[in-house]
Amino acid sequence: MPRIGYTILAIIMAIFCTASLFLNITVILVTFKFRQLRHPINYSLVNLAIADLGVTILGGLLTVETNAVGYFNLGRIGCVIEGFAVAFFGIAALCTIAVIAVDRVVVVCKPMGTMTFTPKQALAGIAVSWIWSLIWNTPPLFGWGSYQLEGVETSCAPDWNNPDPINMSYIICYFSFCFAIPFVTILVSYGYLMWTLRQVAKLGVAEGGTTSKAEVQVSRMVLVMILAFLICWLPYAAFAMMVVANPGMYINPVIATVPMYLTKTSTVYNPIIYIFMNRQVRL
Repeated sequence: MPRIGYTILAIIMAIFCTASLFLNITVILVTFKFRQLRHPINYSLVNLAIADLGVTILGGLLTVETNAVGYFNLGRIGCVIEGFAVAFFGIAALCTIAVIAVDRVVVVCKPMGTMTFTPKQALAGIAVSWIWSLIWNTPPLFGWGSYQLEGVETSCAPDWNNPDPINMSYIICYFSFCFAIPFVTILVSYGYLMWTLRQVAKLGVAEGGTTSKAEVQVSRMVLVMILAFLICWLPYAAFAMMVVANPGMYINPVIATVPMYLTKTSTVYNPIIYIFMNRQVRL
């Protein structure tokens, strides 16, 4: 790729990283500043901001630097650190969004009656997100899979291109447990939630009590957040599985880079949606 191409990528990523840092830090500070926002249902939203910050600091900013110089200049150790960090925080964010979907079903649809959503339950969901991501992103550090340069070779990620059967087994498991399962959880949870809200609109009452306008508003906010996140991540997942299914297929590095960088921009959309769609935050 021409040198100007790397410069353009560096500028684009610098803009997104700056926006991500500002917006996600704002979400965290505002949540801690105002007591009414420190509700268990918002714990996962703060956790999502923390995960997005991890992707930005250990992934986005490093990508700005490597594109600025025109090649990956951080060595093999730097590649492993960057690849692991982006994957670890990124999958933690995706799992957190799945947890948010389940949280909203519990709070709005009340499938278990009028059970109170407690801090302990909220923290348990957050813990599952991080542990699940850690379980599936550490194997490349010990030989099952690996982190390698991707696209125009200024960032690193799980090695989708290696046709070795052991590596392919990791990638298939990784896709199944880190993309497919959270994605299905999100679809099922929000499908049920949307069905419930439709019934509420028809009948005017919800199971176990009334559903307030605030609950409906927050549910819509999170639904848009999920769609934005999946728009950013699904092209990358689809690209990876295409390469796995056709190991000999050639894809232009510049074209391959697009979904990779698209995933890093997702860290900006979540706080924007959170700030502008949550009436509690607009103080």
